[in-house]
Amino acid sequence: MIYKALGKTGLKVSSIGFGMVAFGDEYGTVLVEDCTRTLAHAIDSGINLVDTSPYYGRTLSEERLGAALSGRRHEVVLGTKCGRYGVDQFDFSAETVARGVEGSLRRLRTDYVDILQAHDVEFGSIDQIVEETIPALKRLKAEGKVRFIGVTGYWPHILAQIAESASVDVVLNDCHWNLMMDDMDVALTPVARQQHLGLMNGSPLHMGLLGGHAGPDWHPASTEIKAVAARYAALCREYETDPATLALHACFQHPSVATTLVGPRSVDEVNDAIEALEFRPSAELIEKVRALIAPVFNASWSSGRPENQPLEDSNATSGIAAH
Repeated sequence: MIYKALGKTGLKVSSIGFGMVAFGDEYGTVLVEDCTRTLAHAIDSGINLVDTSPYYGRTLSEERLGAALSGRRHEVVLGTKCGRYGVDQFDFSAETVARGVEGSLRRLRTDYVDILQAHDVEFGSIDQIVEETIPALKRLKAEGKVRFIGVTGYWPHILAQIAESASVDVVLNDCHWNLMMDDMDVALTPVARQQHLGLMNGSPLHMGLLGGHAGPDWHPASTEIKAVAARYAALCREYETDPATLALHACFQHPSVATTLVGPRSVDEVNDAIEALEFRPSAELIEKVRALIAPVFNASWSSGRPENQPLEDSNATSGIAAH
């Protein structure tokens, strides 16, 4: 396993982070015993960053994670989120954030979390995030319930705007640096470098599209993006290459990202992610993949409030994503 500094936090985190979306059955039903077995194997394999949210499975992910971490809490950097609690249920108020964290701590069976982030901030008022939510997170930090704070979201420019307006420790961007997108580097990565933020990359498989299977029903990508993803999977198989392995390998190459969050549902998927660290792709395949994806490269979908969309985002399609 490779470990990197998580910005200025002083933490060293594994290049592969364990994202707990699947523990909430967001990508299909996962048995409780498989959750426990998969997490134990991940920790034994050197994965030390674990990230969840009360939104995943509407608290199911946190509950399962708390049980699975019994006796092993001290072995991981544990992160959860606040502010998003349902598909269209968002509340970034200080009161709800404080109350929500108490619930998360109970479900996770711990006295503190290492990282707490405001979840999918593009669905909130950016002024409120800066002036109310982040100060609430800082109070929780002062109380010892949280060690480090941050924000997550879909739009890189929104995350950068918040980071430049308020003091945070970490930032998690979904879907904007993988085989289909790299515009995280335009707005967010330079700010993260300048401020020494712990930069985390989410959705390396573009929320499942690059894994070789059809994405979930709720996936907000356009029909064209989904069609290209299906052709990408077929192309990889022509070269006897697992589509997910190639997609993960590409994300692991980013020089400024401390950890890339994957969402394994089984021991085998943990092993596949680890193998992607050492994977060496065919140069010919990479060239063909780039040509295939080019027509939809950096094409996004709408996420969040209208005022939070980038003005130049003419390719966006509508949808609410389950980051």
